[in-house]
Amino acid sequence: MCALAKAGAWSLNAAARAVIPCLWRGKYFSSGKEPVENNPVTPMLRHLMYKIKSTGPITVAEYMKEVLTNPAKGYYVYRDMLGEKGDFITSPEISQIFGELLGIWFVSEWMANGKSAAFQLVELGPGRGTLAEDILRVFSQLGSVLKNCEISIHLVEVSQKLSEIQALTLTEEKVPLERSAGSPVYMKGVTKSGIPISWYRDLQDVPKGYSFYLAHEFFDVLPIHKFQKTPQGWREVLIDIDPQGSDKLRFVLAPCATPAQAFIQHDETRDHVEVCPDAGVIIQELCQRIELTGGAALIADYGHDGTKTDTFRGFCGHKLHDVLIAPGTADLTADVDFSYLRRMVQGRVASLGPVTQQMFLKNMGIDVRLKVLLDKSAEPSLRQQLLQGYDMLMNPKKMGERFNFFALLPHQRLCGRSQQINAQQSKPSPSPVAGFSELAWQ
Repeated sequence: MCALAKAGAWSLNAAARAVIPCLWRGKYFSSGKEPVENNPVTPMLRHLMYKIKSTGPITVAEYMKEVLTNPAKGYYVYRDMLGEKGDFITSPEISQIFGELLGIWFVSEWMANGKSAAFQLVELGPGRGTLAEDILRVFSQLGSVLKNCEISIHLVEVSQKLSEIQALTLTEEKVPLERSAGSPVYMKGVTKSGIPISWYRDLQDVPKGYSFYLAHEFFDVLPIHKFQKTPQGWREVLIDIDPQGSDKLRFVLAPCATPAQAFIQHDETRDHVEVCPDAGVIIQELCQRIELTGGAALIADYGHDGTKTDTFRGFCGHKLHDVLIAPGTADLTADVDFSYLRRMVQGRVASLGPVTQQMFLKNMGIDVRLKVLLDKSAEPSLRQQLLQGYDMLMNPKKMGERFNFFALLPHQRLCGRSQQINAQQSKPSPSPVAGFSELAWQ
């Protein structure tokens, strides 16, 4: 949930500050009634207020970009926000089974695509490196299958703090890391299992080649634009200084159309929408790479299929946090619109999903893996931990139906998948895609 692409920002001219007070209130948004003592003046708030005074109200996208990835004060840049002591916890931090099953997914797709002599595993926003660590453990356990394959790991991470934690998690201490702050590859090393690993700030810097891409809770922190339908048409939701409160921000509506309005579908029926141009840019980059060199992309995130409206929210200390209060101290996020991701594919590759996390993990054999681990666990506390982790991942009221999986694959991977194979045809039907149909254990 870390690396962000560059976002184009739009703001009203300071000389034309006519805005409409935003009467709409989403359930996660500022009520404007918080006591002053609950709204500390953070360095980021001072920075934003100066920016707004200079240029006028800013878009929600610009606000998110500044709050999360500002090089000097950004939430993601210098802090470890994951785990029990952080502001949120992710599936890999809950259970090792999650990462292990994703590792099996990549091996399954590697085999289904013809067992290439080499592949890159590219993870966008790798968190603390826990997910990559679990996947690499699967690669080691399946060493006999992967023994003739040359693997390299490529992590896209903008956070200095998290990249250091990832290096501690994944690399061999005896092999010093190579660091080059000004280079597109700002850090290099070797994993504990002897695999080359490199760090980048931008997906475009990752070498093109046969690759498997992983984005787990990455797209949900990309900057969004928010729009409200009014009698005058669509109006973008902006963030301005609250004239009635000292050192406070508020939502307002733009007085006229804004450039990002072009991303709204002509047949849109909702009265409030969120659009994420950066997500479209990254999807198109992934599609171009997969179309050109093969491989696949697996995206896992909480989201919807074009049905939800207001999902912009903050998290601090594992609790919902007002998005306009104490900016820079809380995570900001919005549900991924998978229907938008699918549109951005534009037919260049095949897409599958979204399917719920519960269905994906069940198809991947989570019940089988849980039984194996429970049978090997004599320690009652460990057994309880495994069962609690399983419940958190699979329970529909927890993560089971909240999170979704979405995949991008070359067209030839699915070619003939829905067609009947004639007796005269010698070409076998492609194997089903694991997770999106039940995995055949052999």
